[in-house]
Amino acid sequence: MTHHAETLNQQSIWAATTDLVTLRQHLLDLFCQLAYQEGDFVLASGLRSSYYINKTQVTLHPQGALAVGRILLPLLSLDTQAVAGLTLGADPIVTAVSVVSTYENRPIPALIVRKEAKGHGTKAYIEGPSLPEGAKVVVLEDVVTTGQSAMKAVERLRAAGYSVNQVIALVDRQQGGAEFYQQAGLQFEAVFQIQEIQQRYKELANS
Repeated sequence: MTHHAETLNQQSIWAATTDLVTLRQHLLDLFCQLAYQEGDFVLASGLRSSYYINKTQVTLHPQGALAVGRILLPLLSLDTQAVAGLTLGADPIVTAVSVVSTYENRPIPALIVRKEAKGHGTKAYIEGPSLPEGAKVVVLEDVVTTGQSAMKAVERLRAAGYSVNQVIALVDRQQGGAEFYQQAGLQFEAVFQIQEIQQRYKELANS
């Protein structure tokens, strides 16, 4: 599917200037135009799928990254002391939120959780500023399927002494992740449900 040339026009500043309702619609269109694909795919969870969301096409896009940061920041409670996520998918998301938070005069540090401990130096699982024990950290994720990826980040952060009670995702594939988090006692929220992306994808394809 081809996408509108406007989405890659760096002269356009919609991600910086539009209201959040309009911004969400722009971000939805960006997911449909750049990230959503239909075919036969095997996901990181091992499940087969008739569609795939190549999320870094959006989260590493200049407009997409800014839109992600602006949309996710208001979803964080005022007592949030850091955002974190499992590398690699969450890296651009936590970075975008942290940068935007500074412009909004509520600076929030970003933490990156490794899948394996660093093999040299401190051999740490968590990269980023040191926080006081018990600091409230919110885990961010790009796309949630079964929920296992973000849960690894939750477990590592809790093992480091942080308080983690919430996971926020850009997209919920609605394949058990939300229920998994609920059973684990975690609050869960997603910006988009997969049906909304699929519906908008069809609308754009037919326009």
